[in-house]
This record gives sequence, C-alpha cells and structure tokens, in this order.
Amino acid sequence: MELLKYTIIKNAKQYDKYCNDLERLVLADNKNVQDEIELLNLLIEKWDIENNSFTDLDPIELIKGLMDENKLKSKDLVEILDLSKGTVSKILNYHKGLSKDTIRKLSQYFKVSQDVFNRPYRLVNEVNKHFRNASLMNTKKNMENIIAV
Repeated sequence: MELLKYTIIKNAKQYDKYCNDLERLVLADNKNVQDEIELLNLLIEKWDIENNSFTDLDPIELIKGLMDENKLKSKDLVEILDLSKGTVSKILNYHKGLSKDTIRKLSQYFKVSQDVFNRPYRLVNEVNKHFRNASLMNTKKNMENIIAV
C-alpha cells in the first residue's frame, strides 16, 4: 500500500511544513504540480477555518493585522476597496461600519471568509463620543432622545 504524500493537517508543525511546501511549489512555476498545489491549498484552508483565531479579533483589528501582514497601507486599501481616503480612514478609526460590498472585497482580497468581517463591533460617533459608554454597534442612535437641551 502506497503512503500518502499529504494527509489532513493535525498540528501546527505539519501546517507550517505544508505552507512551506505550497510556497515552494508555487514559486517553482511547474505546471505538472498543479494538483499538488490545489490539494495543499485545500488542506491549509481547512486547517485555517478550524483553527484560526480570527474570531477573537474585531473586524477592524483583523483588517489592520492583515494589512501589516501583507505590508499594506491605508492608501492601498483605498484602491482595493474602491473607497475614498476619508472613508477608509473612518473605517479604520471606528467611525464608519463595513458595508456588504466592502466586506465582500476584503474577503476576496485577503482570501478569508466574509464571516470574519461580518460581525458587530463598537463604533465611535462624534455626536455621542463625550458620553460615557455611548459607543455604537454598527448603527446610529437616535440622539434626540438622549440629549436633553
């Protein structure tokens, strides 16, 4: 019986080895190893989904981490997301939530599930920023009911 070259990833050491193997195969630019590349991709993605720590981060921290990892600046996000510099700045500073289109583009660019970006997180709003514990959850509050003049 022939031993399989690759098996389901069971630990971080095996994961690292498969990532290195995948990188080596991709850089080799050999058309004969396309099936091997696809198999490694599937195994690595499966491990990532089951073992990622993305769920521990709020979407903005995740974006910032992915930007660091990929050596991107906010001006690069402007091009990737097709948004203005101001809008990207508002998103990264928790002043504006992520739209469905933005989530879709982030997911496609960074090759991660949309679910990691499509979670509630606290926003800061200039209108109620001076109130203690008045942060938002991706929505705007009706401030007429809160502010007594």
